[in-house]
Amino acid sequence: QVQLVESGGGSVQVGGSLRLTCAGSGYTYSGAYCMGWFRQAPGKEREGVAAIYGISTYYADSVKGRFTISQDNAKKILYLQMDSLKPEDTAMYYCAANRGFCPFGGNWARSTSYSYWGQGTQVTVSS
Repeated sequence: QVQLVESGGGSVQVGGSLRLTCAGSGYTYSGAYCMGWFRQAPGKEREGVAAIYGISTYYADSVKGRFTISQDNAKKILYLQMDSLKPEDTAMYYCAANRGFCPFGGNWARSTSYSYWGQGTQVTVSS
């Protein structure tokens, strides 16, 4: 059973930076996984922020140029570097994984495209 544990959330001011980390374990599939970051603000639906499969990366328009997703395959750690943070980035951030490549088109951003989820880490951006 894949287990994902996020860390690195916190409170920052507008324009600040945070790096989220997702430590994974229990991977049994011999191939690669599509790894994603999602977020959910109070009263809103969960939305895809970024995803990665191999050297391919995908970003929501709202975070392009500000967030960077990366991974350390040897350590089985997923990262999300978040720069130039805005109040609208405030949300619970979740790490997600699914066997195989990331779905084509915008389907990488659908929560139903992922089988495994972490518990989340809170990010709060204040002005």
